[in-house]
Amino acid sequence: MPTFTAADGTALAYHLRGRGAPLAVLPGGPMRASAYLGDLGGLTAHRRLALLDLRGTGDSGTPDDPATYRCDRMVDDVERWRVHLGLERMDLLAHSAAGSLALLYAARHPHRIRRLALITPNPSALGLRATPADRLAAARLRADQPWFGRAFPAYQAWLAGDADFDEVFLPFFYGRWDDTARAHTEHEEAQTNDEAAERYSAEGAFTPDATRAALAALTAPVLVHAGEYDGGPTPALARRAAEHLPGAEVSVQPGAGHYPWLDDPGHFVRRVLAFLGEDGAAPR
Repeated sequence: MPTFTAADGTALAYHLRGRGAPLAVLPGGPMRASAYLGDLGGLTAHRRLALLDLRGTGDSGTPDDPATYRCDRMVDDVERWRVHLGLERMDLLAHSAAGSLALLYAARHPHRIRRLALITPNPSALGLRATPADRLAAARLRADQPWFGRAFPAYQAWLAGDADFDEVFLPFFYGRWDDTARAHTEHEEAQTNDEAAERYSAEGAFTPDATRAALAALTAPVLVHAGEYDGGPTPALARRAAEHLPGAEVSVQPGAGHYPWLDDPGHFVRRVLAFLGEDGAAPR
């Protein structure tokens, strides 16, 4: 397991899987270890994934200062990782909450990105967030599912702040509630650093006006990939996020939720490879 050292001395780990040109991957959660990403639906057959465990997660060390869990504070970790990997410019893929980390990185280091793939991203860095209404509208699309009757009231109560998180509504995060999805949820709690997650979006983490202005310098192609049934982001929110990214393209995966590589691996891999370039050319 390779490691490198952050500016504050924290040892950070990453995992290499697959073959081909390197693809740097940031996990979401927020602050969830990269293990949940697996092989990203078989993307490892085409690209060599470098999956970072953010500070305080997975095999990475715990920082002395918990304030460094704030999203903007970790941009330097990503830049040191790029240098460590020996990439002049990198293909970067970010999932969910890491979408904001990737956007902050691209705003600060626009010329270090070759291509940027944002997979069901949280666009808080742009001043955009999924609302409870967005999530409930997406949930209602699943009304024909046998689990909907029990899951929807619990989900509604949680979004209203009237109840704790309940595993009964986990199916809303997946396009298909099957054995693969159930297995994917089994280790979620153990993979997430709850303290770090609470600090990720702390006050000062995001300055949307400045970020949007800085992203005007980003010339690299950007993909914003949404799931048809995902409530955060909904396809509509993904399109709004893309409006702030020069030349960005949006794709919506049919029948997918928040983890599209699980819902239809073939579709997901084909779409990402088409964006990255099917020849797998190494970043220059």
